[in-house]
This record gives sequence, structure tokens and C-alpha cells, in this order.
Amino acid sequence: MAGQREKNAAARGLTDGRFSLYSFDSNVDGGNFLRFIWQRRANEARLEETGAIMTEEITATILFDAGPLDQAALTQLKGLVFGDAKQRKQFRESVGALEEKLAKAKTEDKDANRKLGLCLWVLNRCEEAVEWLGAATDDKERRYYQALCERQLGRHSKAIANFERAEARGWDAFQVAMQIVETLRTSGETADAAKMLKRCARTGEQHADYHYQLGCFQEIGGEYEEAMDSFGRAVELEPEHVPACFKLAYALDLRGDEMAAIPLYKKCISTPPVHVNALMNLAVICEDIGRLDDAERYLERVLAANPNHARARLFLKDVNSCRFMVIDEDRDRDRDMHNAVLEIPITDFELSVRSRNCLKKMNIRTLGDLLRITEAELLAYKNFGETSLEEIKIMLTQKGLRLGQALLEQDDAKRDRVRRMVPDVDEELLNKPVGDLELTLRSRKCLQRLGISTMGELAAHTEAELLGVKNFGQTSLVEIRESLVAFGLGLRKLED
Repeated sequence: MAGQREKNAAARGLTDGRFSLYSFDSNVDGGNFLRFIWQRRANEARLEETGAIMTEEITATILFDAGPLDQAALTQLKGLVFGDAKQRKQFRESVGALEEKLAKAKTEDKDANRKLGLCLWVLNRCEEAVEWLGAATDDKERRYYQALCERQLGRHSKAIANFERAEARGWDAFQVAMQIVETLRTSGETADAAKMLKRCARTGEQHADYHYQLGCFQEIGGEYEEAMDSFGRAVELEPEHVPACFKLAYALDLRGDEMAAIPLYKKCISTPPVHVNALMNLAVICEDIGRLDDAERYLERVLAANPNHARARLFLKDVNSCRFMVIDEDRDRDRDMHNAVLEIPITDFELSVRSRNCLKKMNIRTLGDLLRITEAELLAYKNFGETSLEEIKIMLTQKGLRLGQALLEQDDAKRDRVRRMVPDVDEELLNKPVGDLELTLRSRKCLQRLGISTMGELAAHTEAELLGVKNFGQTSLVEIRESLVAFGLGLRKLED
């Protein structure tokens, strides 16, 4: 039984853009594939008697040439194809040759069409698979795998119809029911899916697929603890049930129990094809706990399967940059002490009643608040005079601080950012006020919301950052671009 579970897990493949939910049942007809294996073993036994035996492991090419493909052969074939790059290449070449041969054939060969359609499903080429399976021998495999392809293509009603026809031709009724539940649920028809799942409750009690689906519905209803129990029950019944392992790992991950999530995520990535989300989540956890080599390895596996995966590429840059990060504990300690000083309330200092009342009316509560206001702003307030100002300046000087200090630091930070984002441009030009651009009122207000006062600060922003501001549209964007070009500047562009 354990061997059967291992075979089921190792062969589980992609159907609807994720991992296939269901392994084949041991009672389902193994048919042609098992007869092929038994025949091979019999031949090997006869050869062994003469001393001429040379054992050959099962490969994708052998399975492709073995004859009519059934579920057992297809699940193992998918595992082999996505588990080894060399076998994947050879298999694609074999499928391409068969496709070319059938395209040139003058007479229709339904068995060959069936074989090509099923092989295209293995390669996740669902649109073409549906076309060839539609002209194939009408048996349970053709209908079942056509249904999987239709679902991946978003044609849910056709998928359900083909699942039902697969059952009528001998496919396992419970497995068909679970696939229809999955199809209804993912298409948004949750009420019908829930009713169907309820009808399967008695039969499904000992099936991992039933508890997985039950957990999905409990998640939809906000019953997260119950959902975790259901996913856990599914994993208990079938330890290599990839979707249940992922759901349970993700739930544990969200609750902060990363150490419990890691082995479950690892189960998801232990069988081909690549489970991208599990790899990404493992990379995040490893980066958080300082295992940078592991994080890098997981991300490289994602990029090997999908070189254009934007999040993986960006995250890999972050992981690599962490290797060169220097943590200055003294600086961090000094910053914490500085922040603590800024949080000291004004009431802790011996100020005159007038000064204290004025600061209270101005909503200045802490030393940090005083650093964000200038002398001119204080003197502009009613009843606040030179005496109170001098009193406050003396108090700040004793702490090594001064009025308006935070504003000056912000200005310095802005200038540093501009120099970084807009290098090799004359600083005098970068410091020109945006008023020189003579923009419309709407554009000026949008820049004010972003705190942009100079051309350099504007040039350090991207188009996306500007478009994210309320009431800032394409018209304002075009206006700003053209105005900056007149000064030889442009908006910052993100790296590819």
C-alpha cells in the first residue's frame, strides 16, 4: 500500500495550472500499462535464466512507446517528464514527431489521436490536447483528461460534461465527484459544489480528497481552525497529498509556525512538476531565519521552471544583497536612544506657564514635535514671544537638539535620494523649483501631495508613483513629461 501511495504522489502532475488534486485509486483499471510492465518483467526473467539479463529502468520514452496510455501510465509519465530535463526534451521530441506524422496523414487514426492528445495533456498544452482528444477513441481516459484540459481553459460546463461521460465509461465515480466539486468551486458555483460534497460525506470519510475539499469550503466560510483540521485529516490519510499539504503549510505559516510549515512545503516540492508557490514561501521563510543559501536555491528552482517569474527575480536580488548587509549594533542602539529622547513629553521640563500653554494649544506634546517646527512658526502664534522662544531653545540645546532639526534632516534625505536616483545631472538644475515648469493647477496640487518641491525630486519619481496619486491621470503625466524634457530631464525608469 505504501508503494502505491508513493507511486501516486510521485506521478501527480499539473491540470488546471496548479497540482492535480487527485491520485489514481488502486482499484482503477491499471490495464495496458501494468500488462506492459508485467510483460517486460517476464521477458527479463527469461533472459535472466540464460544469463543475458540487463535491467533497464522505466523512462518517459519507454512509456511513450508502450502502447495505449491509461491513467497509471500517464501519472508516472508526467512525473518522469517533469522530474528530468533530459527526459522532458526527449519526450517533447517524440510528441512533436507524432504530431507532425498525424498532421500529414491522409486517414484518421483515432487511437493515435488519443495518444497524442494525452501526451499533450502531460506537457500542459491543453488547447491542442482538447483538439486531438475530440477526434480520438471515445473511452474513459479520453473523456477524463479532456475534462481536465477544459477546466484549465476555463470551460467549466464542458469539463463537467466530460467528467460525467468519463464516469459513464467506467471511471471511478467518487473521483469524478471530487473533480466536479473542484470544478464547481473554482468556477464560483460554491452552493452547488457544497451540496455535491455533502452527498459524498459518507463515502468520502476515508478519502483525503474529500477532507481537502471540505477544508476549502470551511476556509470560504471563515472557519479557519476547522479548515486546518480538515487539511490535517487529508494529510493523515494521504501524507503526500500535495494540495492538502500546501493548504496546511500555508495556514501554519500565516499563524507564525514556520517550523511546522517547512516540512509540509518540502513535501509539495518533492514531486514534479515544480510547485512555485511552495518554493516561494520556503524562500521567504529561509531568508527570514538567515538561511540564505537555501532561499537562493529555492528561488533558482522557480526561475529554472519560469525564467520570467518577476517576484522570484526581485526576491533573489534581495537575498543576494542580504549577504553583504552589515549590521551596526552601536548605530542601532544610538538610534533607539535618540528616538527615546524625542518621545519625552514637554511636561517633563520646567517651562513657564505661558510657554507650556502655548505649546499645548499648538498640539506640541513631545521634544520630537518641537524638532518639526521652525522659529518663525512659533513666533507667529498668538501670545508666543521672544522670551518663550529663548526658553525653549535653551531647553533643546541642553539635549543637543534645535528647532526645525527634523525638517532639515528630511531635506538632506531628499537631496541624497535625488542624487542617487538622478545621477550625472547638474545640481543647480535639480534644485530648481517645480514652479518653473509652469504646470496646470491639478498637476501642481498632485505634486504638493507628494511633497515634491524641486525638479530633482520630481525626476526621482516613476510614472507609476505619480499615477498612484488621487486625481492624477494620463493628461497630467504627459504634461509633466513634456515639461521635464524641455529642461533635459525625465521621470525615473525602473530597472528591467
